[in-house]
Amino acid sequence: MRLTPGVAGAVLLATRLAAAQDQGWHSLFDGSTSKGWVEVTGKPFPAHSWTVEDGCLKALARTDGFEDIRTVESFTSFELQFEWKISKLGQSGVKYLIQAQGIGLEYRLVDIYSLDISDPTRITGALYSILAPSGANWKVGVFNESRVIVQGDHVEHWLNGARVLSFETTNPAVQAALRGMLPKGSGAETPLVKESPISLESRASETWFKSIKIRSLP
Repeated sequence: MRLTPGVAGAVLLATRLAAAQDQGWHSLFDGSTSKGWVEVTGKPFPAHSWTVEDGCLKALARTDGFEDIRTVESFTSFELQFEWKISKLGQSGVKYLIQAQGIGLEYRLVDIYSLDISDPTRITGALYSILAPSGANWKVGVFNESRVIVQGDHVEHWLNGARVLSFETTNPAVQAALRGMLPKGSGAETPLVKESPISLESRASETWFKSIKIRSLP
């Protein structure tokens, strides 16, 4: 029996999800619904700013307001893998170790023609506005693959199979940034958040995310 393209695609996705789970991976996006995702403050999934399209979570290009989204689940030490595509002049990011609503460390995603390209801490693969990546190579209009590894104080950013950034959260610049993200009024003794959701940014430009999966690390 020959399967239609739609049915064949669904079967392939189910097979991939099952294989990922067998290797300790947990899918964060089922490819067809927004299940497991909410607006960054915990409100329902913001259909005004996001949609599910062709097996992707897609940030919409809007000029009348936009919202980030986050996972319902929270994570500590983990390996996150995702594929992404961005439109020309687009910008987005994936946030983790979130210290307050929607404010955390950010794996930067940006079009190579963006004005941000002049600042190496604001290009794709960077720890946004803190640390620049090395050897980052990506394309616009096609899917790229990224990984974020957080294991205790150690963090790595990977892009298209290459490690482009490695750092410790004990780095003074990272510590200062994290403390600046804590809620207003937090004191010097306020502990940093080590367990948080994963957040996807919407910045009024089209960005596609798919094959989003995560696995816990010891």
